Amino acid sequence: MTNGGRRIATATGAMLSDPDCLGNLPQDARESLFDPEFWRSRGELSEVRRGRGSAWFIASGARQWVLRHFRRGGFIARLSRDGYVWTGEAGVRAFAEWRLLDVLTRRGLPVPQPVAARYQRTGLRYRCDLITRRIVNAEPLSAALARGALPEPLWRAVGATVARLHRAGVDHADLNAHNLLVDVAGAAVKDAAVGREDIVWVIDFDRGRLREQGAWASRNLRRLQRSLVKISRDLPSGRFSDEAWEWLMAGYRAATGGGAE
Repeated sequence: MTNGGRRIATATGAMLSDPDCLGNLPQDARESLFDPEFWRSRGELSEVRRGRGSAWFIASGARQWVLRHFRRGGFIARLSRDGYVWTGEAGVRAFAEWRLLDVLTRRGLPVPQPVAARYQRTGLRYRCDLITRRIVNAEPLSAALARGALPEPLWRAVGATVARLHRAGVDHADLNAHNLLVDVAGAAVKDAAVGREDIVWVIDFDRGRLREQGAWASRNLRRLQRSLVKISRDLPSGRFSDEAWEWLMAGYRAATGGGAE
């Protein structure tokens, strides 16, 4: 369980970390954790595709982590791929995501546990990184759909998981089929049928926040639906349908007692 985090000043910025996750690593070596080449040299790194950012899986003994380097999207990326305007430490995107995940983890919500975050500042710009615990035996919903059609219980479980976050006031800024993970160990279908909730998780909370209930929940759902429609265009027919969306929404409504439409 997380404990609120410890701030560590560095030569060019600062780190925020959960000491329980980092273990007994020397403090002067901890910035190396954010360097993919450090892990690659140890044979403990594999690259993954994760939105517009750069992400890697780290497998080092008991450490099963995801390292993500924050990158910009859209037109601004032509000017700076990974530089953000410095507005103070409270505005550092990796720190904001670390703190949000820390709160959500302590509430028992299905999100990855934060391990460490870092920023490096140069003048009026900064770059940042985030490490979270990897959710093993899980894959993006988009990848699961690419492999085959999903059963009704799993769609309902996806809807129920989204509802859990919405009930807690979590506004995910980019809810899509890539940021929902599902169990791929063969247990997902069976466990969904008996109502288990720990077979679907939500990841990548950059720009996410806690809010009072409002229209943002419906916007989240519409964004997810657009994502599913978009990726299904290049898949065999039947992978995502109006019926599948109804199953998802039935799971959502059952978990909220009504909810966004």
